[in-house]
Amino acid sequence: MNKLIYIPILFILFSCNKEAVAPLGHEFELDVRLNADSMGYYHLQMSESWQTLHRISGKVSPVDNTYELIKVYWSSSHYWYIGDTLGYIIHLNNMLNDTYIYSTVDTSYITWFDGFEVPTINETCYSTEDGEINIMFAPVRSMKGDTINIKSTAEFADGYSSSRQFNIILKWTYLITNLETLRC
Repeated sequence: MNKLIYIPILFILFSCNKEAVAPLGHEFELDVRLNADSMGYYHLQMSESWQTLHRISGKVSPVDNTYELIKVYWSSSHYWYIGDTLGYIIHLNNMLNDTYIYSTVDTSYITWFDGFEVPTINETCYSTEDGEINIMFAPVRSMKGDTINIKSTAEFADGYSSSRQFNIILKWTYLITNLETLRC
């Protein structure tokens, strides 16, 4: 009698179909979008403005669900500090709309950024479902000639992580556009 009770239970347990979960891939490739020398160092030409902006791209394994997006952490060997003010805002005390203009009257200086440490690369990014990643790298003019070490770590939804590391040399060539500056 006891054996007859166990047989229907076994049929119920083994007849359930479990949805198959596709394993996550762990592909992680970077495209620094710069030329590398024979030692593997990348070279970035600095712009004439205070900060040079450069996008670094890459590819990770595509995913089927948005909750499986890959988070990539970035770190850099270089930082810079904001000076005593970032700028200032002028607010015209108009009750109908908030109008802000440049003026020396009623100036409110923004000083809370004083001493704020700014990394040369954004600290995190997420992949798209197709596996595309992008991050901004932005060294400042005072870093010209330096070699910056950048590390990235991709963390996949299943807990696996993979790291990449590379170096960028900041090149600076001063171009003289006006011959008058050569005369003494």
